[in-house]
This record gives sequence, C-alpha cells and structure tokens, in this order.
Amino acid sequence: MSEQEFSTILLIDDHPMLRTGVKQLISIDSSLKVIAEASNGEQGVRLAEELDPDLILLDLNMPGMNGLDTLDKMRQISLSGRIVVFSVSNHEDDVVTALKRGADGYLLKDMEPEDLLAALHQAAAGKMVLSETLTPILAASLRENRPSAERDVQLLTPRERDILKLIAQGLPNKMIARKLTITESTVKVHVKHLLKKMKLKSRVEAAVWVLQSNVF
Repeated sequence: MSEQEFSTILLIDDHPMLRTGVKQLISIDSSLKVIAEASNGEQGVRLAEELDPDLILLDLNMPGMNGLDTLDKMRQISLSGRIVVFSVSNHEDDVVTALKRGADGYLLKDMEPEDLLAALHQAAAGKMVLSETLTPILAASLRENRPSAERDVQLLTPRERDILKLIAQGLPNKMIARKLTITESTVKVHVKHLLKKMKLKSRVEAAVWVLQSNVF
C-alpha cells in the first residue's frame, strides 16, 4: 500500500469505558483507525504533536487541563488534522465557546452510532461537523450576540465571497482549492482574512451565519 487508506484518529477522554466503546465502533469501519488515546489534556497535546492525526476527538470535561484549555494548547502547535469536541454538554455556552476557540466541530456523545461514524468520515475529510440538535442553539446565539449590521458581505473581495459560499457548503480547503483552481495555502490565507473581516471565529460559525442570514 503506497498510500494510507484510512483516516487516523486520536481520542482524548478521561473515561476508559467511553474510549473503549468509541474504539469498538470505529473498528468496524476499515477506513477509520484509532491510532492513540489519551486520558487527559496534557497527554493528548503530546500525542497530537507527535502523531498529527487526521482527526482528534476531544472531551470537554476532564480533570486537570479541561477540553477548552487542551484545545487552546493544540491550536498553538501546527496540526494538519481537525479537532472536534465530543461532549455530553449541549449547553449554548459550551458549544459557542468551543467553536470560537477553534474547534472544527461539536458532536454529542448521545449520537446514534451510525450518525457518529458518518460525522467522523465527514470530519476526517475536512468538513465541519455539528450534531443536528446544536444548529438552532448556535444560530440563536449568533443572532443574539452579533447583530447582522456588524457584518457586511460587501467588505469581502469576490474571491473571498466565493470561498465563504463554499465553506457554507461544508467543503474543506483542499476541495475549495480544486474548485477555484488555486493552491490550498492561498485558500487558507483567504479564509483567515474573511473570518477576520466578518468578525467570525471559526468556519462553523461562518457556515451557520451564511445559512441563517441568506446573504447569497
């Protein structure tokens, strides 16, 4: 096999039974593979830096370094994979804070097994993932906290608008680059600029805002 045929996953959760259950579920899918697990944030950050997996599933409520602090630490190192929060909490504050601090998605632990596997595939492919029940929570929070007057899509260049549309469709940078025939690194620069201009903290927040405000 010249090319890796599966997506690598790092589990960071302080509950051994939860990790075992998730690993067993993932093991039935040959295109996903748990390559490491951590029972706390410090260990998780070390393994993330060492292995740079395609996907990191991160619990929020852990003793010691909690999930948000772990997320902050991992955002300070150069990781190519996605970091998705995997939590029991559907509280608006937890969801919004995690996404603002750089999570690439937020999944709830009470998801149906087949839905979780589907979401892991999407996340590993670079798409944003959000448990269905969380979309209205996030949308309501955006409406309350950020008046739409603050955001004017006309501030964006035509290229940035194109990229924002594709982000809203859930496309990863690689696919956006292919569609627009530009390099992936150019896409990353545009994404950074458009998020800053629109006062958006993450791709997920951007996608939800586009869908809610019908700007396109």
